[in-house]
Amino acid sequence: MSPDPNRPADPSAGYAPEHRTAVAAAEEAGALLRSRIPDGFAARPKGGLGDVVTDLDLMAERLVVGRIRDRFPDDRILAEESGEHRGDGSGRTWLVDPLDGSNNVVIGLPVYVVGIALCVDEAPVVGVVHDPVAGRTWSALRGGGAHGPHGALAGGRGGRPLPPAGPLLAWTQGHAVPRDDPAARTLRHTLEARSRRLLQLWAPLVAWAMLARGDIDGFVGYRAEAIDLPAGALLAREAGVAVRHLDGREFRCGFGGPDTERSFVAGRHEVLPHLLELVAPCLPADPPGLPPSRPGRGPSS
Repeated sequence: MSPDPNRPADPSAGYAPEHRTAVAAAEEAGALLRSRIPDGFAARPKGGLGDVVTDLDLMAERLVVGRIRDRFPDDRILAEESGEHRGDGSGRTWLVDPLDGSNNVVIGLPVYVVGIALCVDEAPVVGVVHDPVAGRTWSALRGGGAHGPHGALAGGRGGRPLPPAGPLLAWTQGHAVPRDDPAARTLRHTLEARSRRLLQLWAPLVAWAMLARGDIDGFVGYRAEAIDLPAGALLAREAGVAVRHLDGREFRCGFGGPDTERSFVAGRHEVLPHLLELVAPCLPADPPGLPPSRPGRGPSS
């Protein structure tokens, strides 16, 4: 049968091979992690702010980077532990977080995932999150929706009303944020006081997957890490979740630029105004990197 010339092209079809490669690599890395964790592993400090890296991170990363290099040898890769693997300058960049939740693994908490994204000119077009513990994978193609083990994800499309006790939220902040950062402390305090629960999972991609599934009402990030943001944000957006800057501007979901541009509020469209109201009192009059305040600024639809 010949294709219908009047039918619009599937915007996700062009990245189907990349999607298959990312899913396969994430699941293979997940199987490696799952097989090695019971036998023990080595861990060492990473930086001076309490982060860690394990030999599991390094093994899983080598596997994922190798699979991407084998299939797409000219693409640039940014990996959590090994940094940049240069490409041909085409604007295609893979982001690899081989073990999101290393601190959890070290203390015996089974909350960790493998995350992979492909960005084209900074915009995510493929996002994959794999949970090795449960053996579940969630993935998204730009314009093609988000899917999990049980079909399409629609956590951002309608659903339960906010309970009287407040929303169920997740929180993340970047590794470079000082413990006494006044904006971070104010945001956390406000969210804890006005939400039913505020989850701090030490694995942002787990929170993005929960939001895409509809398990939680919202997710707030302050100067979030670049390596895992595009995969998670794409997964949530393709599930119908709205993602905005703290001041309501549209959020790009890219990995470049200063971390001050990676603070966000995410939630269902009907919940988003409430979430923006929660964080609004915590914002300075003119946040760094933003134009001066002007009347009428708020979330775009």
